Amino acid sequence: MSTHHISTFSTLVTVAGALLLLTFLTVSVTWFNIPEPFNVIVAITIAVVKAAAVAMFFMNLYWDTKFNSIIILIAVLFLAIMVVITLLDTLFRDAGFPIY
Repeated sequence: MSTHHISTFSTLVTVAGALLLLTFLTVSVTWFNIPEPFNVIVAITIAVVKAAAVAMFFMNLYWDTKFNSIIILIAVLFLAIMVVITLLDTLFRDAGFPIY
């Protein structure tokens, strides 16, 4: 029988505070004059860090077996592959019918 880790209240509050801070940081990216492609890159990077924090601490993957972490990473990799394949399709579409 395996033992289960129970997150402490202080850990959950600390992670929730960090997520709130990162949310304000994501919103503040729009206030600064960051050049066009880099503001999206910064916002997505912050979103990935927030998703990793949620997966590690609220889903307890930090204390769980490495097998479950590998399964999550494989699922995220599969999702990324599907999104990339979908976005590659948009490169080869016609502009459509012109609107007069």
